[in-house]
Amino acid sequence: MPLVSTGELVGQARSAGRAVAAFNVISLEHAEAIAAGAEAAGAPAILQVSENAVRFHGGRLAPIAAAAAAVARASSAPLALHLDHVVSVELLHAAHPEGFSSVMFDASKLSYEENVAATADAVRWGHERGIWVEAELGKVGGKEGEAPLDAHAPGVRTDPVEAAAYVADTGVDALAVAVGSSHAMTERTAALDHELIGRLRDAVPVPLVLHGSSGVPDEEIRAAVTAGMVKINVGTALNTAFTGAVREVLTGQPALVDPRKYVGPGRDAMAETVARFLAVVHAD
Repeated sequence: MPLVSTGELVGQARSAGRAVAAFNVISLEHAEAIAAGAEAAGAPAILQVSENAVRFHGGRLAPIAAAAAAVARASSAPLALHLDHVVSVELLHAAHPEGFSSVMFDASKLSYEENVAATADAVRWGHERGIWVEAELGKVGGKEGEAPLDAHAPGVRTDPVEAAAYVADTGVDALAVAVGSSHAMTERTAALDHELIGRLRDAVPVPLVLHGSSGVPDEEIRAAVTAGMVKINVGTALNTAFTGAVREVLTGQPALVDPRKYVGPGRDAMAETVARFLAVVHAD
């Protein structure tokens, strides 16, 4: 079916008191697995390509964007295309020509004042082109190239009063907040601050986004959705599933050289992971 916009999927989820899951795309197999998982779950999903993934592909956005979009259009599930954790203004400006309906502009490394100014500029640019813009406030640790960060350290969590001012001053369409999760977790042990999620929900008029959801247990995700989270980002869990399946095949068949024989099971493992997460976030 035709690509659906991220704003439409998030809006529908919010109206229904549910959430929509967004999954990171690194390779063609990731995109195929997300589509297959969404079809199996009978739920919509967002395919998101990060700036790190673009860097992995030699800094070229067009090939991976075209592949993800082609997979999405061939799927029977409602799927959207999102450009994630964009720091580079040049990459931000490449989003519209490549068919992305939304961008997460990440100015979280800047001071608060610089973050507001840069994000407001990104929002103005995006809205002129019909692009939905997400931003981040607070410190969600675990990003590539950053020192480890304790998700429970003082000053890390997003402050509701500051969040309200940030949304008003930037005009963002959604806000990623720090509430106890962390990027790149391979074990699902994160404990979220659900009381804070509720306060943030009441403080800002836009949907809340949970980054680092791979490390969050199912019951914590369900509680977070009930408290007000609307977009649930998942990345590492797919890579963990893929790598585990590939490792199992190659360990059992050390002479194997045909990548289809081990990449295929890896893709299937990712699709199963996608379907499981969608069952959690899309539940009534």
